[in-house]
Amino acid sequence: MAFFTTSDDRQIYFEDHGSGTPVLCLAGLTRNCRDFSFLAPHLSDMRMIAMDYRGRGRSDRDPDYMNYNIFRESQDALELLDHLGLDRVNVIGTSRGGLIAMALAASHPERLLSVVLNDVGPVLEPAGIAKIMDYVGKPPVSKTYDLAAKALHIAMAPQFPDVPLERWQEVAEIQFEKTADGLGLTYDPALRTAILEQAAVGAAPDLWMFFEALKDIPTGVIRGENSDVLSKGTLTEMSNRHPVLLSAEIPGRGHVPFLDEPQALDLIRKILVDA
Repeated sequence: MAFFTTSDDRQIYFEDHGSGTPVLCLAGLTRNCRDFSFLAPHLSDMRMIAMDYRGRGRSDRDPDYMNYNIFRESQDALELLDHLGLDRVNVIGTSRGGLIAMALAASHPERLLSVVLNDVGPVLEPAGIAKIMDYVGKPPVSKTYDLAAKALHIAMAPQFPDVPLERWQEVAEIQFEKTADGLGLTYDPALRTAILEQAAVGAAPDLWMFFEALKDIPTGVIRGENSDVLSKGTLTEMSNRHPVLLSAEIPGRGHVPFLDEPQALDLIRKILVDA
């Protein structure tokens, strides 16, 4: 297992596999390195780097939960690149990871070779955010991976109609960990408190300003056809503001595509830039 120490003395877990074109993979809000396990076999010719944000996976939890924000998390990503001696990387950002990628574009565009945003943009649809907040920080009801997979299969069927139970079994094993009482969260439940308190004080940045920082960086957007977080209207406006933006809509997917879909892989290959 590999860890590095941040400038504020937190131990952050990361994985670094392969060689060649460097690709920094930034996971969703409550996810971890394993978020990209479906994509990894398709990028075996590249150097894939993924990290568990502070408070997620194997990384240290932060006693100050207000540090669970995209600015501190983007700083952690930069410190990981410095730790690895990497001047520039491609970034694939899923949901929260895409927001971090946009924050990096606004603060350190010189570190980015390209960016792929997975089902996220400068406008986050309220219905999708409400659905996310319905589970963030709450322990799973299911006591086994089998039960969790069946629950996911049922709950996600409207957005992911053709995804078999076997895939949800894999997802359940990524999202939850076994405990003495059944299944538990793989992240600090204080993440929920952080989000609510940050929203209450109006801490959200202007995401359009962050997105427009990508204008000189090769950028692609992947949208799930049934996404309730990234709307078609927002994607259209993103294309208007970034004239060379590439995009792909993934049929039978909601928030978020797994990234092993043919359309997603095709776009990723078109966007990534050799170091």
